[in-house]
Amino acid sequence: MRYRRQNQRRFSMEDISKRLSLPMDIRLPQEFLQKLQLESPDLPKPLSRMSRRASLSDIGFGKLETYVKLDKLGEGTYATVFKGRSKLTENLVALKEIRLEHEEGAPCTAIREVSLLRNLKHANIVTLHDLIHTERSLTLVFEYLDSDLKQYLDHCGNLMSMHNVKIFMFQLLRGLAYCHRRKILHRDLKPQNLLINERGELKLADFGLARAKSVPTKTYSNEVVTLWYRPPDVLLGSTEYSTPIDMWGVGCIHYEMATGRPLFPGSTVKEELHLIFRLLGTPTEETWPGVMALSEFRAYSFPRYLPQPLISHAPRLDTDGINLLTSLLLYESKSRVSAEAALKHPYFRSLGERVHQLEDRDPAPEGPRLPGPGLSSARAREEPAAEHLLSCDCTTEAQGMTGHIDHKCSRMGPVWPRRTEE
Repeated sequence: MRYRRQNQRRFSMEDISKRLSLPMDIRLPQEFLQKLQLESPDLPKPLSRMSRRASLSDIGFGKLETYVKLDKLGEGTYATVFKGRSKLTENLVALKEIRLEHEEGAPCTAIREVSLLRNLKHANIVTLHDLIHTERSLTLVFEYLDSDLKQYLDHCGNLMSMHNVKIFMFQLLRGLAYCHRRKILHRDLKPQNLLINERGELKLADFGLARAKSVPTKTYSNEVVTLWYRPPDVLLGSTEYSTPIDMWGVGCIHYEMATGRPLFPGSTVKEELHLIFRLLGTPTEETWPGVMALSEFRAYSFPRYLPQPLISHAPRLDTDGINLLTSLLLYESKSRVSAEAALKHPYFRSLGERVHQLEDRDPAPEGPRLPGPGLSSARAREEPAAEHLLSCDCTTEAQGMTGHIDHKCSRMGPVWPRRTEE
């Protein structure tokens, strides 16, 4: 809060955090605050929203010159993402610069992302720190995370330990359950949109296709979600979907982490459906009630594939892991397990009861700590070699998963798998 008396000002950390969604681990430097803190008497009533917003502008929020661009991270049709640094906090940030067309204004995806993220406060969802609007661009300032799950998988191949797969899955479901409780669908889950910091914390990002609607709804287009992670009901033109649209993508990501390869890498809708049916069996009225009413399903004339056991394709998953994967990859959308229910699945029992008592802003158990700048040695960090084990005073315990032992530390830090001796 800012209190005015002529030229005297006082800013509190509480107001800055509330107004700009600054998380607890990103604070203004104390010496900076001390420069602003001047004694002043309390005012009889709080300032208006406009006055508070002006106060934050005085500090430097909402201004492009507050941030220094360091590196270009990527570029898309409408936006360019830069790695940057805040002059206020000296913290790294990600600057998503969206180009504005004079005739069209801000893209609806950008407006969606801003309106949703400003109200999402969760440890497993990327934080929006600031918003800068100029004539030529709209810049979203996010917390900076070192990598994404796609980059991590590319570097460690199929060598990710099964305990780390479990940790990342738990964090993904935790962030998604928070969204679904607020009736927000992400609609574009894929490894590239799951960011990971150096502590192994996974966070949902890129809410450009997300929607906040009452559930269920019939108003959505089927032209959403990256093809590989798109559920069959959407591929076949169904527009009656709700939170289960995200759960199919979670299943695909679970498989990809466990095996090191995408589950259904189709290049067209028809090829994607063929890959799905080849593994899970061509759907019938018994396995997918109402499928024969979908005109696109009848038009394709698919061969009659029989379902294959998932364990033969993902042998590193234990019985509970296969059970969870199966419950995510169900044809009938309303039968898919919810994110909230999936968190309570026996697959996560080894994480302990404490993880179910965390508050929304509390970090979940961390995954593998990422090495150095980038992920150049991610493969080495996941290799099952004894020399990679942490030296600490905690014990290792067998998890009974395909002959692996996961090193589990009370610090919830890196977890390195080792082969048991034959």
